[in-house]
Amino acid sequence: MSDRFPADQERPLYEIKANLFKALAHPARIRVLEILATNRQPTSVSDILASTGLEATLLSQHLAVLKRHHVVTARRTGNAVLYEPAHPLISEMLVIARTFLADTLAGQRDQLKSLEALPPLEKRQ
Repeated sequence: MSDRFPADQERPLYEIKANLFKALAHPARIRVLEILATNRQPTSVSDILASTGLEATLLSQHLAVLKRHHVVTARRTGNAVLYEPAHPLISEMLVIARTFLADTLAGQRDQLKSLEALPPLEKRQ
């Protein structure tokens, strides 16, 4: 396996992947995706607002980022705009991310226990 950066024809694929992670790089957007994945049906902006407590303008900005990077889709029904994950595997990605988080925190808890088990230190006078 080569460590070099991919050839020019492959570079756009890595940029798309990077943009996906940029779209996910905000806690509010992760929460929005969790809401959409849990609802298992298109969800209105008003329902997302109620679940997140975000200001409408801020939510609108986050939804625009997710939509721009093709993470969610939107459709208008009357006066309501309904959002849903753009791909069914987004839910699985969120489960994997949560599992990774749980495993990481468990490892840190184990490290904290090891630290607490060390003999006490005294300040030198």
